[in-house]
Amino acid sequence: MTRYLLCFLLLTATLLGACKKDDDCEGDNQPANYRPIIMVHGFLASGDTYAGQAMRLSSNGYEKNKIYVFDWNSLAQGGNTGDLLDQLIDSVLAATGASQVDLVGHSAGGGVGFDYISDSTHATKVAHYIHLGSNPQSGVPVYGGDTVKVLNIWSAADSVVAGGNIPGATNITLQGADHYQVATSEQTFTELFKFCNDGKMPTTVTITPQTPIQIGGKCVTLGENAPMVGATIKVYPTDNATGLRVDPVPAAVLTVDSKGKWGPIDIMANQTYEFEVISANSSDRVVHYFREGFLRSNYLVYLRTLPPANSLAGFLLNGLPSDNNQSVVAFFASSQAVITGRDNFSVNNTNLAISPFADPSKTAIAYFMYDDGDNTSEVTPVGLFGQFPFLNGVDMFFATTPTQTISLQFNGRTLNVPNLKSATDGVIVAVFD
Repeated sequence: MTRYLLCFLLLTATLLGACKKDDDCEGDNQPANYRPIIMVHGFLASGDTYAGQAMRLSSNGYEKNKIYVFDWNSLAQGGNTGDLLDQLIDSVLAATGASQVDLVGHSAGGGVGFDYISDSTHATKVAHYIHLGSNPQSGVPVYGGDTVKVLNIWSAADSVVAGGNIPGATNITLQGADHYQVATSEQTFTELFKFCNDGKMPTTVTITPQTPIQIGGKCVTLGENAPMVGATIKVYPTDNATGLRVDPVPAAVLTVDSKGKWGPIDIMANQTYEFEVISANSSDRVVHYFREGFLRSNYLVYLRTLPPANSLAGFLLNGLPSDNNQSVVAFFASSQAVITGRDNFSVNNTNLAISPFADPSKTAIAYFMYDDGDNTSEVTPVGLFGQFPFLNGVDMFFATTPTQTISLQFNGRTLNVPNLKSATDGVIVAVFD
């Protein structure tokens, strides 16, 4: 018996020793030396561009205090954006005790990121820079003989930015990825993870289910990312089949803080939710966000409100009707565009993955659907949305009586929302992760 016990102990010690060296062993993907990572969004976007990548990072052992996003007003490019990014990096270094961060920039955010590392003082704070779906540069900055480590990922199928290789960078070309997928895809995550961690492969590229789940995020104006200070957020579980609230009493009531942040709160996994956003300014319209079920804790759940009418984005959205005879419905795809011939998107069985709405050159991630005044769904462009990339306005009539469900289907997934009155109830936003 003693001999067998000794053999068992030796075998156990051998296995434990192997796990300390074997990258495939469970738990070994959680080293204490993960650097903080800061991710910068592009034009008209917010930090939730990176919600999926943040959950992939946490699925691979990154702790919450190592994952950050930088929100900026992409409608007012220039100014003090670089200074604000530098302030965030300094605060992250101070909070984490790290000597450097890894920095990511997508699209216009790539311009922000590359400008940052093009300053020698700033570059010393960045261990790795990842340039995603952004303009190619003439070369990688070199300071004192040391080349800044740059990973440049672009796609020939990106119809928004004509990417290309950057001399001196590690260049990766994706196949078939649209402009947003360059930032959000699993392949991008794999390359980013390897680049930031000395070639080590991630344990998983999927978002690993988790319980219990917490969510939190920010409440900001669309486009400008101005904090909606003092806004009230009411959270309701919904019936998956109808989109209606399970209980008229909210499961949580939150107040947005001075930085636009809300939460975190505990929620149920795989449960659909409605987030009712009520501005502190009583003249602002209420917005109702409907979300798919959550698989994992997500601290980048963004709730955007309609911006002031005197802003650029506000001018664009000011034409949304306020009419109790119809619902105003917005669709938002957070991780990819809707491309005709590639994707399926329909509302109440009406196909909207068609030209001109889903042309590759449009790179449409948002559809605003409402009637132009004749109570008829003509499924034609409406409003000024057609003059901008990423956005669509579609003439569709959703009657508000009787109470019924509006069903949105996107690439095999369904999200149901109620036909709320656009004047007294507000605007409906259905978000597909």
